[in-house]
Amino acid sequence: MSRPEGLDQRDYVQSLERGLSVILAFADHHPRLTLAEVAAATGLSRPTARRLLITLEALGYVRADGRAYMLTPHVLTLGYAYLNSLDVIAIAQPMMEQIVAEVRETCTLATLDGSDIVYMSRISVRRISSLSLVIGARLPAYASAMGQVVLADLSPAGLRHYFDTTPLEAITAQTLRTEDALRERLAKVRKRGWAEVDQELEQGLRSIAAPVRGGDGRVFAGLGLSSATLTVRELRAHVPLLQETAAQISARLGSEFSKRP
Repeated sequence: MSRPEGLDQRDYVQSLERGLSVILAFADHHPRLTLAEVAAATGLSRPTARRLLITLEALGYVRADGRAYMLTPHVLTLGYAYLNSLDVIAIAQPMMEQIVAEVRETCTLATLDGSDIVYMSRISVRRISSLSLVIGARLPAYASAMGQVVLADLSPAGLRHYFDTTPLEAITAQTLRTEDALRERLAKVRKRGWAEVDQELEQGLRSIAAPVRGGDGRVFAGLGLSSATLTVRELRAHVPLLQETAAQISARLGSEFSKRP
């Protein structure tokens, strides 16, 4: 990381520069780095690199796995701050309103935070669920179509961490409750580019979702359509519309990702 020229060094926080350089070392070199590799990649001494890694681990941005370190999904919150500055909601909401006007079902935008999805925006024509689904509401990602499209794009290390920290509890009789079953589902989602759940989160509630990507091409949110009246087959008929809308939102956020996998 180069230091800007012409800046009064009294205003420059070198420790922040060093902390960011450690985070960027994982992106620039390898998802798993030892202390020695972090020190070599950043040009820092081993004691300094060690203190920074310990601090980042305490803050939840890094986790240790034996002698190696890796980033956690929590580091995405740094990217979310940027996305919020673009006013993602202002971009997505008019398009979501068009979906609801056409389909007459509920459309939701949600992002992953830890083990849960968090509702960012929701347009509903009527109450379809007994769950308290308001902006900021949290639901288990593994049982949600929106959660599954985000989980399907996690790195192997990120997904491993998710399984290590998330108990797959039975919410309904249809909920996927084993790692193997969820991994198989995520592979399917990854291949076809969209997800569906049939009463896995709540009895009588069915949903589909498409991935929304940021400027780096990674999935940071799911755009979902939910119904308590349509069958799964009827919902699937709206997948192209949902994918097209998700692709338009992604494009507005700077992503060059095609809507088709």
